[in-house]
Amino acid sequence: MPLPTGNSNCITDVQDVKVGHVTLYEKVDDATTICTGVSAILPHGGDLFNQKTRAASAILNGYGKTTGLVQMGELGLLESPIMLTNTFSVGAVWQGALQYMIEENKEIGDATSTINLVVGECNDSYLNSIRHQAIKPKHAVQAITGSSNKPSLEGAVGAGTGMICFGYKGGIGTASREVTADGEVYTVGCLVLSNFGKREQALFANWEKRDVDTPDGSIMLIIATDAPLYDRQLKRLAKRCAAGLARTGSHMDNGSGDIAIAFSTANTYDHNKKAAIESISCVRDDHPLMNQLFQAVTEATEEAIIRSLKYAETTEGRNGRVVEKAPL
Repeated sequence: MPLPTGNSNCITDVQDVKVGHVTLYEKVDDATTICTGVSAILPHGGDLFNQKTRAASAILNGYGKTTGLVQMGELGLLESPIMLTNTFSVGAVWQGALQYMIEENKEIGDATSTINLVVGECNDSYLNSIRHQAIKPKHAVQAITGSSNKPSLEGAVGAGTGMICFGYKGGIGTASREVTADGEVYTVGCLVLSNFGKREQALFANWEKRDVDTPDGSIMLIIATDAPLYDRQLKRLAKRCAAGLARTGSHMDNGSGDIAIAFSTANTYDHNKKAAIESISCVRDDHPLMNQLFQAVTEATEEAIIRSLKYAETTEGRNGRVVEKAPL
């Protein structure tokens, strides 16, 4: 039986999670179009560096360019916003996120350690003049400072402005599910940056094949939950994104970067705590709640991908290329 959705069917249904977008669109000339953006996912609205969240990632197919996943895998912690953009703008977005974080926390890189910034990408070069490198560090700062816990915009916004999914206009999509155990209700939210697939692969629609010279594509999948999980368990959740992705029809092509990141807003980690021993509460792996969380990830991922298509509009990009709105 399908699980109930959260109040807004959005990743921000997970309490304290915030999302922000900066969208850039400009017809520079007949051949050049800026059609791109930046999206930011904040685990909470407080000091992200000093109050880190437990986190993990899963590389479903590794044809992607990200920063920060090595240290996340080693320590199981997220200490920055999760930033999303296009392939050639990872550096600029990383720089902007760094500027924001060191302005917010004067200790970083001085009285304490440096910071691990997480940035993910998809290739929007079919529509966006990616060589133009329109994204600047200030756009990353704007996405962070403009973030909100209100329901996120979806479709061709932020990092999703120039993305294509199943041969139609894709981009940002989000969904959420609720699970219950021992009288407690927990929320699982998913936000995707969809940029993959051919029309004939879609399992949720009967679309005819159309040959379009686009890259194999990619998808970034961000999972948030308020269930008390630690990094090993969050990695298990991140892996279940593959089930939701497969439900839509993806088989993760050779040139596709399919990368999932999962974090929990419970059990935050105090950067300044000096105690040698730390104790946390977490879900038992063999409790039925864990299977419910897996189901929630699968369902929310599938729906978030479909919503990224549903809410995107027909978009004209570089060289007069047009990607149509999906007939959903």
